[in-house]
Amino acid sequence: MAQKRLLPLLAAVVAITPLAIDMYLPAMLTIANELNTSMENVQISLSIYLAGYALGMLIFGPLADQHSRRTLARFGLAGFAISSALLAIVDDIAVFWALRGVQAFAGAAATVVIPGIVRHLYQEHTAKGMSYVSMIMMIAPLVAPTVGAALMVQWHWSAIFWCLSLYAVITLVLVQFKLIDIPRKPSTKRGLALFIDNYKEVLSEKNARFDILTSMLVSFGFFCFLTSVPFIYLEHFEVSEKWFGVLFAFNVIALTLGNFINTRVVTRFGSRKMLYISLAFGLCSAICLNLVSFFDLGLYPTALTIAPVMMALGVIASNADALILIAFEHKSGTATAVIGTLRFGSGALVGPLLAFIQPQDARAFSLMMLSALVLTLACQWKQKSTL
Repeated sequence: MAQKRLLPLLAAVVAITPLAIDMYLPAMLTIANELNTSMENVQISLSIYLAGYALGMLIFGPLADQHSRRTLARFGLAGFAISSALLAIVDDIAVFWALRGVQAFAGAAATVVIPGIVRHLYQEHTAKGMSYVSMIMMIAPLVAPTVGAALMVQWHWSAIFWCLSLYAVITLVLVQFKLIDIPRKPSTKRGLALFIDNYKEVLSEKNARFDILTSMLVSFGFFCFLTSVPFIYLEHFEVSEKWFGVLFAFNVIALTLGNFINTRVVTRFGSRKMLYISLAFGLCSAICLNLVSFFDLGLYPTALTIAPVMMALGVIASNADALILIAFEHKSGTATAVIGTLRFGSGALVGPLLAFIQPQDARAFSLMMLSALVLTLACQWKQKSTL
């Protein structure tokens, strides 16, 4: 029971990332107009956020294994709150980009500590704990676009970032009084040697290598969705900001449902088998999505075929991450950093890639989602040969 009482707080900390990403999606066109720039430039701010988050994970992961996780979480939430408040008052796209990078970097310090705490609480049932956290955390992307649209319509797009700042402050107070620290085995190494030693240990583990790549590829699929969905729904299908929030929520509900199913059955089947089942389901769904996109069958078939792909990605991600964390009991922070750096680093490539392709419909997005799942299948095929 103590585990479950702590889960909402762990999920609240992790939720700062989807909130920071999803809440401003409906406001992208408005932000572009008010900052006298293009929609593509505002979309780049998403890639900058992902790159800043990846860099933060890279730096703070080994520090989480070395120092107090609660202290690191407090530092990250404070930095996130300050940068969010500053984002609310910018009037230049270059400054907006810079602050998004700072916001992401600080957010990484807070969120990198959470998987290690889940690993400590749930041990061999880490996949169940990760799915619980993901399921609760999914409330954030479920409501974020709708809340962002409401704030923008009622007040101004800057209210979105004031709201993010307030959320971080409230979470910081809760972390101060409720978050636990977990046992750790600090390395005797310091400085650069600490980082090299920790990353060498994680990256040299052959049994986890292809699971790490799986996590990265699945995340690439996630960020294809996040980066593409404003264009697909707002521009290609020309839906309203409010209807965009409903369609976005539909896909998040699918993600949440996938994680709920995983919590019910993963202890019976195991993380590896659940990963295989969800991967097969995801591949079939992605093929259907490509057929719908290729024949341009319209808004509702597109939304209905995106949802099962997102459900599969959620289950794959939870089980792949759990398998990685189980392999690194005393280096969970570094392992999380490796996952996060590759995950958000690959996500940062999506924006420039789409800007280069300049898609006119949903075909490029659908093909990228299918490619990510096909490559995931190849990784798991190789992973099976190492077990």
